Parts: sequence; structure tokens; C-alpha cells
Amino acid sequence: MQKLKAANLYRSELIPISGKLVERYNQCLTKLGFTPTKLTNFSIDGIGWSPEIAEEKKEVYYLNNGDANPHGIIISPLQKGKPVYNPFHTFDRDMMQHVFKTHGDKINDITRDCAICIDFDQHIDAFYEPLDVLKYNDVAIRFHLINDLDKIQKQQLQLVEKFKVGHNFIDEDLHEQLLASAKAHGDLRNRDLNLHELHFTTDSFYTKAFNGVYVLRDFITPIVVFEDEKWYKEAIKDTIHEVIIFHMSQPELMEKLRDHVIIEYDLEEVVKTKRYERIKKFMLSQCLKDTQHPIKDILNDNVLFKSYLNKLDIDTRKKVMSVELYLEKLEVSNQYKIADIVDVKLFNALHEPHSSLDAKHQDLIWKLLVNISPMDVLFLYWYDKEQFYVTYNTWDESLKDWVIEVISNNI
Repeated sequence: MQKLKAANLYRSELIPISGKLVERYNQCLTKLGFTPTKLTNFSIDGIGWSPEIAEEKKEVYYLNNGDANPHGIIISPLQKGKPVYNPFHTFDRDMMQHVFKTHGDKINDITRDCAICIDFDQHIDAFYEPLDVLKYNDVAIRFHLINDLDKIQKQQLQLVEKFKVGHNFIDEDLHEQLLASAKAHGDLRNRDLNLHELHFTTDSFYTKAFNGVYVLRDFITPIVVFEDEKWYKEAIKDTIHEVIIFHMSQPELMEKLRDHVIIEYDLEEVVKTKRYERIKKFMLSQCLKDTQHPIKDILNDNVLFKSYLNKLDIDTRKKVMSVELYLEKLEVSNQYKIADIVDVKLFNALHEPHSSLDAKHQDLIWKLLVNISPMDVLFLYWYDKEQFYVTYNTWDESLKDWVIEVISNNI
């Protein structure tokens, strides 16, 4: 990952945490029912997740009490607008934006000397069956301050009110209680520590529950797509819910997404784009073995690209160039079918969200598409960084250099 870090492409917006903030973070972990970290320095993202603590605990989603009960931690106003690097749901960042938009000023004040635990309550105690993900609807976002500072404020205000009554201003015991509270917690009289509950309504989304599920319910008929074959087989036993269920690898999925006006393709237009060139070059890179030149040079140099393309066996060569071969044949006769000529993975990779979808739904469908056919390295980085990082580690060093160059040139 060093090359990605050097290019600021690997979790470059994490917030460093040390000193007093570590203590507050641990108080949050304890309040949420988790064990404290032993680390003295780490970093966090917008929702309070730390890659270093995840590695220490050997648990990526260490802020979850089961799949149905995620949490967040706010210990710094700098978390506002920061990425959520390892979201459990695709709407996690939207929820954090809602939190800071509503309570931003209060968060600035509270995090001067306190930290905030967030409970994302989906009104689901636990998941038992894969289609339980359909229960996601309204998420109640609740806030809890470490050391119950808001409750201490109420106690302090009660002491102040008592001080004002009759001759209590000369009560030495009352003086001591007020001074002790002020020394321990500061003057809380004029601070607004009330973070009222927020609500967030979900629509279509992706969740890591059951090893990855897409819930598309804003279209003609609700569609649920499973990444895990075991949970897919379990889900299709369901006879209660009126939904269409697919596994990610089923060819029928792409057809259904087209029929429901969720995705579309235009091969004649897409071949004119840089996106097509990226996909074609990456496809070639996966076919090359024991090259005399660095992969990066082969992909960037047209002469070398053609040279190595022509070194491939005829079937592989046809696969890489299948879209252009199909379009050439189509000019002569319309009897040819896409499925007979174009490689299916390449064809799937050239789809895009339907132009009628709003931006939020387009992002979700892009994520689905790059998971079905992860051949566009730029879009894989944009829409599924976790999978990108996993795949990146399997690539040739020179291919890594090319990918970093492609992404850097498009940011």
C-alpha cells in the first residue's frame, strides 16, 4: 500500500488521535459495550472508525453490536465532512452529514472536553434471516455523552437554582457542592449539551449484513441481490416477501436490471470514451504473461499495446477486442448478437446506471456494477475502495503504477 499512500490514494483523510482524545475514545468504547484499545496513537474517519483499532481487535466492524446494531463515535469537530472509509451501509456517510448539519455547532462545543457516542437504532434487535434486511426503514440516531455530562449539567443547574432560593447563598455546604462540580466539569450553565434524537429514512442501499446485500426497492419491483451464495440459497426459501432475489453471479441479474430501467448500455457511444479504453487496457493486462516490457509501458504506448495484443492467441485477442469486432460486423449485417461475439464480463463492465436515476441511486448502482464486473479500475476505486484495496494487492507492481497514474489523473 506504500505506493497508494505516497499518491494520497489510501485513507488520506483520516484524523490522527493521541493524548487526551485517546482516553475519551476509550470511554466511548466502554460506554458502547466494547473493550478499550491499548493503542496510544491511531486515526479515525468521519464516523469514528479506526483502521488501526480494527487491526488490533482483528475485527473490521468493531463498532457494531451484531450486524443490526452499528455505532459511531465523535471526538472531534474535524470529523465533519470526512469520508466513512469502511461503511457498513452505503447510507452511513449520509447519516453523518445529517448529524453534523443538524448538530454541528453543538458538536463543536461538546467536543472541547467531551466525546459523543452514536447509536444508529434501526429498531431491529438482531438479524435472524437474510431477508430481515428488508426491515431497514427509519433509523433513529441517538446520542450519548461520555461521563453523562448532560446529566451532570442538569445537576449543576439544580444546585444553582437552589443557591438562589432564600438564604441558601450563605450555605457553605452548597458552596462546596457548586465549587466541586465546577472544578470537575467546568461551568456548564450556558452550554447547550442537548443533542435531540434524529431520524433518517432509508431507500435503496447496500449493507454488509449477511456478507453483502443490495436492496433495490425504489424501482418497478423490489430486488435483493446477495454477494454470498449461502445466504442467497437461504433467502430463496422465503415465501412471505414479494421480492425478486438474485445472486451477484447470475446472468439473469443484468437482464432484470435493464428491464427495470436501472441500467443501460450503448456500445457505439461507450467505445469513444476513456472509460472503454481503461477497461480494454486492464483486460489486456490480465491476459499478459512474462512480458519483456513493464505493464505500465505496454498500456500507455500504442505501439507496444498492439504488439502484445498480436502476441496473444486468436481467441484471447478476439475477447479483448470483442466490442469493436461486434460493431464492425454490425455495420455489415444486423444478424449478429452481442452474446455471440462480445465477452460477457466486458459487456457487463460497459453498462452504466440509467440516466433517469438521481445521483444517490446512480452511486449505488455504480457500486453494484463494479462488483459484478470489476474491470474499470478508476470506478472500482471510486465506488468500492475496500474491494479495490483487496484486488490491488494481487496485481503486478507495474500494473499498480499504471492504476495509480490513471486514478491520479482523474481526481
